[in-house]
Amino acid sequence: MPPTPPVPHTPKIQEARDARDALATALSQAGIQLPAMDIHTPWADDRKAEARYALVHLGVCSAPVAHMLANVITKGITG
Repeated sequence: MPPTPPVPHTPKIQEARDARDALATALSQAGIQLPAMDIHTPWADDRKAEARYALVHLGVCSAPVAHMLANVITKGITG
């Protein structure tokens, strides 16, 4: 299988990368790591098109990490 071409650098993709990095930093400060975080675009087969939007894909996590996320969110809500 040939390698996947790189995702083009567009403002929408940069916005998603910045959001991913900010979330990864915040999670890291809370002692949580989601190693599968990545950027996904809606046009999987057309890498040359201008991105209308990009998505931050959080990937999957274990049950303990999901509980850690829930606890951090709950603490943030209740102050």
